[in-house]
Amino acid sequence: MAKNTNIRISLPAVCFVWQIAMIILFGVFIRYDEESDTHWIEHRRKKNISTNLENDFYYRYPSFQDVHVMIFVGFGFLMTFLKRYSFGGVGFNFLIAAFGIQWALLMQGWFHHLDENDWKIKIGVENLINADFCVASCLIAYGACLGKVSPVQLMVLTLFGVTLFAVEEYIILELLHAKDAGGSMVIHTFGAYYGLTISWVLYRPLLSQSRHLQGSVYHSDVFAMIGTLFLWMYWPSFNSAIADHGDGQHRAVINTYLALASSVLTTFAISSISQNNGKLDMVHIQNATLAGGVAMGTASEFMITPYGSLIVGFCSGIVSTFGYLFLTPFMEKTLKIQDTCGIHNLHAMPGVIGGIVGAITAASASESVYGQEGLINTFDFKDAVANRTVNIQGGYQAAGLFVAIAFGLVGGALVGGILKLPIWGDPADANCFDDDVYWEVLPETMSVAMQLSKMIIWRSADSSEHTYSKTILSKLELSEPQVMCIRPP
Repeated sequence: MAKNTNIRISLPAVCFVWQIAMIILFGVFIRYDEESDTHWIEHRRKKNISTNLENDFYYRYPSFQDVHVMIFVGFGFLMTFLKRYSFGGVGFNFLIAAFGIQWALLMQGWFHHLDENDWKIKIGVENLINADFCVASCLIAYGACLGKVSPVQLMVLTLFGVTLFAVEEYIILELLHAKDAGGSMVIHTFGAYYGLTISWVLYRPLLSQSRHLQGSVYHSDVFAMIGTLFLWMYWPSFNSAIADHGDGQHRAVINTYLALASSVLTTFAISSISQNNGKLDMVHIQNATLAGGVAMGTASEFMITPYGSLIVGFCSGIVSTFGYLFLTPFMEKTLKIQDTCGIHNLHAMPGVIGGIVGAITAASASESVYGQEGLINTFDFKDAVANRTVNIQGGYQAAGLFVAIAFGLVGGALVGGILKLPIWGDPADANCFDDDVYWEVLPETMSVAMQLSKMIIWRSADSSEHTYSKTILSKLELSEPQVMCIRPP
């Protein structure tokens, strides 16, 4: 049965109504925090702060820039690998990220930053970073549904995804007091299982009708590799952006840097050895090389040691690459999960590895390694958890991983059921992975015709080239004057 993919009413309605709602909610709840408000001068004097350099902006903004580039450029271009879905990959990434960061500032603000004195949300640069983190989970989920859903469905996915993220983040970080600076559990594990479950609910039994569009071409893989390189370079900032000032951030950058480097070598090795001719698969290089950054998220600011970081990257690169080789086909054929970007291999499994590594590293921490003050500072053993031991902390870290998985599975099932309603303008099975459904796209034949119209054809008096060119132009419905025919001297 043909589907109506006309979103001329639904998409503008969702964008306008939801943006107006954001304006109203921001007007009611959002205010500048003390470090971004004009009362900063008074705050400095009150807290005996001698210089503006103590403002959190100077500590956090460089990391915010890097994370922001990852969200809009890294994730966006990573999704351009499909031969006919580059507009959708980078364009819809732009749309849902722009909406998601606004909703995230509200949702995370209500849970974490609501001032009990005036019931306002006070935001600064760290809130912007956390909003980007929240959006990252929705972009991960988008990867599983890439090419198979409408932009209206993506907006709904983001609305509920951000809401679920804020709740599970509050439970894991505040109630369980688990540490997860780089988001292996909160961002990657939740986002991946959220997207995979939605994809499972939205299973398309006749998706093979679009199989010819599900692959890549040479230039689309090159564009996707741009996204990979941006993500790879800036991932140390992602994992360290909200870590403690000083040694915590410093250690997170080093650990992530080493894990990423290690995962690259193992990815290249497994990709080559898996082929009879030893050739590399660009899918593996685009994705599994990032697995080390995902797996290092939870333990990034722990004393995991440099060689421990290399081990984490080594293992995650192997697991991720084998996932693309064996698990992705198995999941589609047996489990009915159509994972377009392979987020199970890049985010779900490395995210689980990261959660396990974090729990083990926390449980094995000791004063001889961290020092008494270092142990308290790293795990924030203060106030209500001042008497918590490292063994108990390890248990809560493991509990946080189960919470992230549970929220992803249950939330994905509920949201998938909503998205399955026949009102969202999603494409038919035969029209998936094609920009032409939702974008103004110049037909390929016209693109060729435009190139031909700019050619200069050299011919001699008795040459057959001009006749041949006229034949091509007639098939493309172009007239001869669009080609300059010049007789050589």
